[in-house]
Amino acid sequence: MITEQRCPIPENETARLAAVHSHHILDTEPEIEFDALTRVVAHAFDVPIAVIAMMDTDRLWFKSKVGLDVPQLDRKVAFCAHAIVAPKSALVIPDLQDDIRFADNPLVTNAPHLRFYAGVPLVDTTGHALGTIAIIDVQPRVLNHAEQASLLDCATLVMTALQGRLRASVLEQMAMTDYLTALPNRAQFDNALSGAMSRAMRSGVPFSVLCLDLNGFKNVNDRFGHAAGDEVLCEVARRLSGQLRQGDTLARLGGDEFAIVTQEGDHGAVAVLAQRLVASVGQPIMLSSGDTIHVGISVGIAPYRAGITSTLFLLDQADKALYDTKHQNAKLV
Repeated sequence: MITEQRCPIPENETARLAAVHSHHILDTEPEIEFDALTRVVAHAFDVPIAVIAMMDTDRLWFKSKVGLDVPQLDRKVAFCAHAIVAPKSALVIPDLQDDIRFADNPLVTNAPHLRFYAGVPLVDTTGHALGTIAIIDVQPRVLNHAEQASLLDCATLVMTALQGRLRASVLEQMAMTDYLTALPNRAQFDNALSGAMSRAMRSGVPFSVLCLDLNGFKNVNDRFGHAAGDEVLCEVARRLSGQLRQGDTLARLGGDEFAIVTQEGDHGAVAVLAQRLVASVGQPIMLSSGDTIHVGISVGIAPYRAGITSTLFLLDQADKALYDTKHQNAKLV
C-alpha cells in the first residue's frame, strides 16, 4: 500500500494546479513537437521509457510517451509526484529498489519492474512545476552531471513549446473575443452558429437565433460620453449572460448589437426568453459617475426549421424580425 507520506504535496499545490489548468493541455490530442522530443530523449539516453507528463490533482497524465501503453497513472504511485516538490533540480533514483520511498511501489515490485528513474520538473514562468520530463529504465543505472544537464535542457525545450502553445491559444482567444465586454465576437458567433446548424441538420437538435439591439443607446453616448456608453454595454452584456443557459452563445457583433444562439427551439420558450432579456436590460443602470440611466432592448427571433441549410439565411431572418420589432416599438412611442 502506498501511503500518503510517500506522495508528497507541494506547499503551493493550489496555485500549482491552477497553473497546470491554465495551459489547457490536460487530455489534449498528441502533438508532433512533444512526441518528437520524447523520441529523441529516449534515444539520446538509451532508455526504454521516456515521458512528458502533467501532474493533475490525483493523476499523472502523459502528454507524450515512449515505452508505456497507459494514458495516465495514479498520483500515489507516480515517481514524478516526488520530482515536482523540488522544481529547481533533477530527481535521480539510480535503483528504485534501494530507495525506501519506492521499494514497495507496485511499478517496481510488479510489471513492468522499473528500477531507474530520472525526472526534471517542467517549471513555468511563475515558478510552478506543471509536471516532468522523465526517463525510466528496467535496469539500475547512473546519470552523470553532463547527462543531468542535458535532461534539464530538454525540460527547457518542453517549456518553450508549452509557452508557445499557450501564447498561440491566448492570441486565438483574443481574435475570437470582443475587447470591451469579453463576450464572443462575430467570428466566434459564426462558429457557434455553424456548429448549431450542423447538429440540427445531422440529428435534428433544435436551436434558435436571436438578434438584439439597444434602444436609446445613442442618447447615452451623446449625453454622458463614450466612456459611459462602454459601461452600459458591459452591464448589458452581464445582464444578458445571466439569462442564458449553459451551452447558449451570446456575442457582441459590434456597436450596440448583440446576438444569441440558444439551444431552445420551442417558439413559446424562446419568446419567454426574449421577455426575460427585455425585462433584465430594462432595469435602471447606475453609472460609476452616480448617474442612473435607462435603456431598452429589442429582440428578433428566428427558430431553426427543417430544410434550412444556410446560417446566413437564418441570421437574416432574425435580423428582419428585429427590424420589425423595432419598427413596432417606434409606433408605440
